[in-house]
Amino acid sequence: MRTVAYRTCHLCEATCGLELHLDGGAIALVRGDRDDVFSRGYLCPKGSALKHLEADPDRVRRPLVKRDGVFTEVGWDDAFAEVDRRLGEIRARHGNDALAVYLGNPSAHNLGALVYNRVLLQAAHTANVYSASTVDQMPKQVSAGLMFGTALSVPVPDVDRTHHLLVLGANPFESNGSLLTAPDLPGRLRALRARGGKLVVVDPRRTRTAQEADEHLAIRPGTDAFFLMALVEVLFADGLADPGAVAPHVAGLDEVRRLAADFTPERVAPVCGIDAATIRRTARELAAAPSAAVYGRIGTCTQEFGTLASWLVDVVNVCTGNLDRPGGAMFARPAAGSANTAGTPGKGRGVRFGARRSRVRGLPARFGELPVVCLAEEIETPGEGQVRALLTVAGNPVVSTPDSRRLDRALASLDFMVSVDIYVNETTRHADVILPPERELARGHYDLALYNLAVRNVANYSPPVVGLEPGELPEWQILLRLAGSLSGQGPHADVDALDDFVVAGLVQRAVARGPAEGRDPEEITKELASRRGPERVLDLMLRTGPYGDGYGTNPDGISLATLEANPHGVDLGPLQPRVPEVLRTASGMIELAPPEIVEDVRQRLRPALDRPADGALVLVGRRDLRSNNSWMHNLPVLVKGRPRCTLQVHPHDAARLGVADGAPVRVRSEAGEVVVGAEVTDTVMPGVVSLPHGWGHDLDGVRLAVARAHAGVNSNVLAPADMFDPLSGNAVLNGIPVTVEPAVPAAGPAPVAGG
Repeated sequence: MRTVAYRTCHLCEATCGLELHLDGGAIALVRGDRDDVFSRGYLCPKGSALKHLEADPDRVRRPLVKRDGVFTEVGWDDAFAEVDRRLGEIRARHGNDALAVYLGNPSAHNLGALVYNRVLLQAAHTANVYSASTVDQMPKQVSAGLMFGTALSVPVPDVDRTHHLLVLGANPFESNGSLLTAPDLPGRLRALRARGGKLVVVDPRRTRTAQEADEHLAIRPGTDAFFLMALVEVLFADGLADPGAVAPHVAGLDEVRRLAADFTPERVAPVCGIDAATIRRTARELAAAPSAAVYGRIGTCTQEFGTLASWLVDVVNVCTGNLDRPGGAMFARPAAGSANTAGTPGKGRGVRFGARRSRVRGLPARFGELPVVCLAEEIETPGEGQVRALLTVAGNPVVSTPDSRRLDRALASLDFMVSVDIYVNETTRHADVILPPERELARGHYDLALYNLAVRNVANYSPPVVGLEPGELPEWQILLRLAGSLSGQGPHADVDALDDFVVAGLVQRAVARGPAEGRDPEEITKELASRRGPERVLDLMLRTGPYGDGYGTNPDGISLATLEANPHGVDLGPLQPRVPEVLRTASGMIELAPPEIVEDVRQRLRPALDRPADGALVLVGRRDLRSNNSWMHNLPVLVKGRPRCTLQVHPHDAARLGVADGAPVRVRSEAGEVVVGAEVTDTVMPGVVSLPHGWGHDLDGVRLAVARAHAGVNSNVLAPADMFDPLSGNAVLNGIPVTVEPAVPAAGPAPVAGG
């Protein structure tokens, strides 16, 4: 019997609504949900591939324990017993810091992981916490924290109402939005132009987004901060800097004026490759537009001056009067609440950094985690605090992090490794135990993190579509059972008791402040009793959130039951101005010139103005609509067609280097080398080559048949671990100096990666 269910796609940040047609619990057809309050039927190829992900024959479905070097299926009790024994021995002998934890990107799209990873980290009690954040968005989190007071106080462009959008280092026609949750962002950008607005894209490549834009400005990789600082200089020099309605809440405007004075368009143009006249015109057009927003994404984060570029995006929004106004850059108000909806409106503790540093290089932690560029050395370097065991949750750092071959070797030297994952991939092949979560359709879904970054306030919950199969264990229970083991409760920790303990703590916080303040904790706990796990926590968060029913204080408010009764979601309206209420800085002001930022401008950015160009080729990454990092290349529907893992080279550089289209080339950096097929194209600017992220699936022991057949090469083999942004610890993945030459095969034709 065929049934229909509705679900929010969890495979990227767009949060599109899906209409699933099921035959006996198996997906027969996937369509876009035309009644979804946010996506209105839009669907990208990744959403259509959900049926293939659920049925993937390479997916791990039972716990695996490595015995004599071979993975063997075991029961859950045996798997947890092995974890408890091995980790217990290592931590007893070497201390808690001998265990490192790495959290992968899919955790941000997973309700259970977002709730219970925190519990797991508390139980691990280790300084060695890492995640995909420091190869992705940490610069934006740091700049937002310093300016507005919390890591997720990230202003997002109000794309549905803006008249002018300046995009740097982002390609939403290929990647959808990022730190910008917006289903059908390509359609929204086309609507912007259709209503007479202007779209300008700043990128070293003529991306699909740039091709659709009114104007494409080709910029030298890694120089976005210089370009943005020049925009700021023009705004001040021309008397156009006016914060508008947020002016009474802005501190540091004069300091920014002084910092920008040296970055005139004439001084910056030779550095960034955009002429002075264009820089001046761009600044003036932003200031003159009825509304405008500047948006920077991964290309601005994964570079030498990533935090400064992220900061300057919001400085320009402030100086043009476009922060916190319709059509400008605005703050979401998520239904489940966040750090900027809780506590005293308009003031908080702000963020503090530098209390903890890595053991080997002394790199500072940010928001509780160390830069992943130092993970390999923490494993390899002997001494007190050496990492001897690793726990990964939905992560593949061997493909996704810098100096990948070194990390690969380091993982092989660990005493023990356990992974919560659905695949034996490039990283988990090193694991001694793999604990597989349940199928996606067997778990509830709510985008707890991504609604903090949405272009419209919405809420949408997806209940489980199918029941658990025999032998399946929900991921939230896996995480709590691991937490119980790490906290000394043994391999058979009482998951329900742990969950009750977690909820009791959250209830105590809820009755201390907010809509439920002063309520009896036992009364609220009883009202939650019909639910368990992530849904119980989500119901509490929704009911005590900014739109919640407050357990009776707001009868028209929402709860999880409200969302269950509305399978297409609940529309909570367009973004609204939130300054000063949104601020959580210690001063209660928008800190436009945080001391850490000012120092970095003076010590690094300003001297780099005079740095001579060496003329070397530099490498940048790129994204593809059918990819999401490394974990979707085992689905035939997403890798079919011509090879996409190619090195894009401009025709002028190809002629100079003797590179032919389609021929293999050798790409070298100080970190390593790869051989890959060349794609000669004028979509990349001269002096720049481009290699996509997330490939390289041909390592021994990987159980990904489709991915191995379309292996490609790992771009992070070329990323040196000593290249990072010191303010955030984020890896530098764009602007890496490389050499390129034709690959001369030893015997016969060289294999072309990606084919």
